[in-house]
Amino acid sequence: MAHAYLRDKEDLLNRLKKIEGQIRGIQRMIEEDRYCVDILTQIAASKQALNKVGIALLEAHTRGCVAAAIQHGRGDESIEELMKVIFRFLG
Repeated sequence: MAHAYLRDKEDLLNRLKKIEGQIRGIQRMIEEDRYCVDILTQIAASKQALNKVGIALLEAHTRGCVAAAIQHGRGDESIEELMKVIFRFLG
Protein backbone atom coordinates (compact mmCIF):
# COMPACT_ATOMS: atom_id res chain seq x y z
CA MET A 1 0.00 0.00 0.00
CA ALA A 2 1.31 3.44 -0.91
CA HIS A 3 1.69 5.96 1.87
CA ALA A 4 -0.98 8.65 1.85
CA TYR A 5 1.58 11.47 2.07
CA LEU A 6 3.27 10.56 -1.24
CA ARG A 7 1.20 13.17 -3.08
CA ASP A 8 2.71 15.86 -0.83
CA LYS A 9 6.13 14.26 -0.42
CA GLU A 10 8.08 16.99 -2.23
CA ASP A 11 6.36 19.74 -0.24
CA LEU A 12 7.01 17.92 3.04
CA LEU A 13 10.67 17.40 2.16
CA ASN A 14 11.04 21.08 1.25
CA ARG A 15 9.50 22.10 4.57
CA LEU A 16 11.83 19.76 6.45
CA LYS A 17 14.85 21.17 4.62
CA LYS A 18 13.79 24.67 5.70
CA ILE A 19 13.42 23.46 9.27
CA GLU A 20 16.87 21.89 9.06
CA GLY A 21 18.20 25.29 7.97
CA GLN A 22 16.42 26.95 10.87
CA ILE A 23 18.04 24.51 13.31
CA ARG A 24 21.47 25.19 11.84
CA GLY A 25 20.74 28.88 12.22
CA ILE A 26 19.93 28.36 15.89
CA GLN A 27 23.20 26.49 16.37
CA ARG A 28 25.03 29.39 14.73
CA MET A 29 23.23 31.89 16.94
CA ILE A 30 24.39 30.02 20.05
CA GLU A 31 27.94 29.79 18.71
CA GLU A 32 27.85 33.55 18.13
CA ASP A 33 26.49 34.24 21.64
CA ARG A 34 23.35 35.90 20.30
CA TYR A 35 20.62 37.35 22.51
CA CYS A 36 18.58 34.66 24.31
CA VAL A 37 15.21 36.05 23.25
CA ASP A 38 16.23 35.95 19.58
CA ILE A 39 17.30 32.30 19.93
CA LEU A 40 14.08 31.38 21.75
CA THR A 41 12.06 33.09 19.02
CA GLN A 42 13.79 30.96 16.40
CA ILE A 43 13.23 27.80 18.44
CA ALA A 44 9.51 28.62 18.67
CA ALA A 45 9.34 29.20 14.91
CA SER A 46 11.09 25.87 14.27
CA LYS A 47 8.72 24.01 16.57
CA GLN A 48 5.73 25.58 14.85
CA ALA A 49 7.08 24.65 11.41
CA LEU A 50 7.68 21.05 12.53
CA ASN A 51 4.16 20.89 13.97
CA LYS A 52 2.77 21.98 10.59
CA VAL A 53 4.59 19.07 8.93
CA GLY A 54 3.16 16.75 11.57
CA ILE A 55 -0.37 18.05 11.03
CA ALA A 56 0.00 17.58 7.27
CA LEU A 57 1.10 13.97 7.83
CA LEU A 58 -1.75 13.35 10.28
CA GLU A 59 -4.25 14.69 7.76
CA ALA A 60 -2.82 12.61 4.92
CA HIS A 61 -2.84 9.51 7.12
CA THR A 62 -6.43 10.11 8.19
CA ARG A 63 -7.74 10.86 4.71
CA GLY A 64 -5.77 8.03 3.12
CA CYS A 65 -4.80 5.14 5.38
CA VAL A 66 -7.55 5.48 7.98
CA ALA A 67 -10.28 6.04 5.40
CA ALA A 68 -9.10 2.98 3.44
CA ALA A 69 -9.00 0.87 6.60
CA ILE A 70 -12.57 1.89 7.44
CA GLN A 71 -13.71 0.95 3.93
CA HIS A 72 -12.07 -2.47 4.32
CA GLY A 73 -13.59 -3.20 7.72
CA ARG A 74 -10.51 -2.39 9.81
CA GLY A 75 -11.78 0.92 11.12
CA ASP A 76 -11.62 0.25 14.85
CA GLU A 77 -8.01 -0.89 14.68
CA SER A 78 -7.00 2.03 12.49
CA ILE A 79 -8.79 4.62 14.63
CA GLU A 80 -7.15 3.20 17.76
CA GLU A 81 -3.74 3.55 16.10
CA LEU A 82 -4.58 7.09 14.97
CA MET A 83 -5.61 8.12 18.46
CA LYS A 84 -2.36 6.76 19.91
CA VAL A 85 -0.29 8.72 17.41
CA ILE A 86 -2.32 11.88 18.04
CA PHE A 87 -1.68 11.59 21.78
CA ARG A 88 2.06 11.09 21.10
CA PHE A 89 2.07 14.04 18.72
CA LEU A 90 0.37 16.31 21.25
CA GLY A 91 2.44 15.08 24.20
